[in-house]
Amino acid sequence: MKYKTVIFDFGGVITSSPFEAFNRLEAEQGVPKDSVRRINSANPDDNAWARFERAELDSAGFDEAFAMEARAIGIELRGADVLARLAGDVRPNMVATLDRLKVEGVRISCITNNVPAGKGAGMAMDEEKAAAVKDVMRRFDHIIESSKAGVRKPDPRIYQMMCEALDVEPAQCIYLDDLGINCKPAAALGMAAIKVSAEQQALDDLGALLNMQLP
Repeated sequence: MKYKTVIFDFGGVITSSPFEAFNRLEAEQGVPKDSVRRINSANPDDNAWARFERAELDSAGFDEAFAMEARAIGIELRGADVLARLAGDVRPNMVATLDRLKVEGVRISCITNNVPAGKGAGMAMDEEKAAAVKDVMRRFDHIIESSKAGVRKPDPRIYQMMCEALDVEPAQCIYLDDLGINCKPAAALGMAAIKVSAEQQALDDLGALLNMQLP
C-alpha cells in the first residue's frame, strides 16, 4: 500500500465544525455572521487565538485579548463565550473509519490545534462529551496537540514532528483538515492532503486514495 498513515485533524473532521456553533453564537449575540472567523483570520500567527493554541495565554487572558480584538472591529464578543461553543459533536462514520483503517493495518494519528481549556484534547465543557472524545482519542497511534507542543498548524514543523514520531516519509501520509490553510503545508511536504468540506466528501476522497469503500 502506497500510504502507511492517515493523519486527521480533530475539530471539523472527526467532529462537526466548531464554526457551525460559532455562527449560532453570533446570531444569539447579534453580531455579523462569521465574526469569529474574521477575528481569528486577522494577524493569524500572533492573535489571541494563535497565542492560546500555543499555550502562551490562559483562559482568562484569552477571554480579554479576544474581546479587545473584537472591539477593534466594532464588535462586542467575549472569548469565554467562544470557548463555550468550541467542542463539536463526534461524527460516528468518522469513528467507524478509524476502526476500519486499524483493521486494514493503516496507522492513524491526529494533529490538532487546541487550547488549554475545557476537559481533555477535545476541549469539551461537559463530562459526557469529554468521555466521547477520550474514547476516540485512544484509537490514535500518536497525537500532537498544539497546546502541548508549543507549535501550531500551519507551521510545517508540526507535520514533520508527526512524520518523525511515526517514522514515515510525508509521501506515505494522507492528511485531512477542514481548513485549506492547514492542508497547504502538508501538501508542500509531499502528503496527500484532503480539504474536508463535508463528512461524506472526506470519506469518499480518503476511500479513493486508499482504494477502499468507507466507512
